[in-house]
Amino acid sequence: MHPYTERLRAAMDRSRSLLCVGLDPDPGRMPTRDVAAFNRSVIDATADLVCAYKPNLSAYEAMGTAGLAALERTVEHVRSAAPSAVLIGDAKRGDVGPSAAAYARALFEVWGFDAATVNAYGGGESLAPLLRYPDRGVYVWCRSSNPGAAELQDLRLEDGRRVFERVAEMAAGWECEAAVGLVAGATYPEDVAAVRALAPDAPLLSPGVGAQGGDLAATVAAGAGPADIRLGDAVTLRKAHPCGSREWEVVRLGADVGLVCGGCGRRIMLTRGELARRLRAVGTGRETRRGLD
Repeated sequence: MHPYTERLRAAMDRSRSLLCVGLDPDPGRMPTRDVAAFNRSVIDATADLVCAYKPNLSAYEAMGTAGLAALERTVEHVRSAAPSAVLIGDAKRGDVGPSAAAYARALFEVWGFDAATVNAYGGGESLAPLLRYPDRGVYVWCRSSNPGAAELQDLRLEDGRRVFERVAEMAAGWECEAAVGLVAGATYPEDVAAVRALAPDAPLLSPGVGAQGGDLAATVAAGAGPADIRLGDAVTLRKAHPCGSREWEVVRLGADVGLVCGGCGRRIMLTRGELARRLRAVGTGRETRRGLD
């Protein structure tokens, strides 16, 4: 087993979870302007519940040097508070020549990410420098979660395959030192299954569980790996609360976490272990999750 895949598997086993938390701060929607402090609270609340964290670099780059400093402190805190978790740099980089090499150094040597998302529109050549790191993972953007992706990714080739299927097949066939994974959105579970069939051994990262309405249970059943969620998602219980609501938002309550009823606002304190049980119950049919972003 590849060293990155082995580490990812160990993180899943240790947390008993397939969940990956996206760290994509938006200062306009946060209770504090301190991005690093906000991220610390998210990490501390989820450190024993998830197998991976995924900061989206665009969120930090948009804040200039202050954002990059916040990203640096966020990476440091993940390493100290959740040392077994995998850290994925969501960068979607892809270029040729010196630019590609610079992207590789930035992601794996400067930031020290365990894995990174990449864009293969320029073909395998554009990713060659990233694929030379023997202990890292590279997730190729394959079937994205947005509706507009169909404009390009669903186009049919002469042999009848869709573009995203060709990308999956191409990535699965690369002989390289890095572990090659694929991004396959949870909003299209049937396409996740198609990707898994073409790349049976590749780690899969499945965004879109949350505000985009991705189906977590169906995606896991289709063979996905870590499913990307965000703090603030809701647990939808089969049994309604006396007020009639089935929606409960996961929130931070003091030093721990809990649920707030979407109908009447009632709060229930939970230990993080109990929340972990609820999150893991998603795949069993006892509960499902739907995002509130």
